[in-house]
Amino acid sequence: MADRLTQLQDAVNSLADQFCNAIGVLQQCAPPASFSNIQTAINKDQPANPTEEYAQLFAALIARTAKDVDVLIDSLPSEESTAALQAASLRQLEEDNHEAAARLEEVVYRGDMLLEKIQSALADIAQSQLRTRNGALSQTSPAES
Repeated sequence: MADRLTQLQDAVNSLADQFCNAIGVLQQCAPPASFSNIQTAINKDQPANPTEEYAQLFAALIARTAKDVDVLIDSLPSEESTAALQAASLRQLEEDNHEAAARLEEVVYRGDMLLEKIQSALADIAQSQLRTRNGALSQTSPAES
């Protein structure tokens, strides 16, 4: 994955592309201006003007990309962020990570213990069912013979 500055540059390039495309499409779809009531055959053959749909589409694309640019700018480190502050932040994140790992190990251990109890209970139930079936079979077998 690219760093934030590269992502920001890509977003700005995308925004520039969208502006260029929007202007090009609007120029292409714009109704022609009349000069001295001259009408050409080209103007008569043009279909209905979908400019409104294009305008909404490009407005949505440009707004979304501009929002992405703002988010990327906000995610950049501030001027007040010194190496010492960044190191302290990293140390705090590392401590939080170790605490989360310890909690996860405890939860996994308790889960393993619970799993062993459940497996033991299921084994006891299976043995009881087998004894019950064997006892029921042994009681019915001599009577049938």
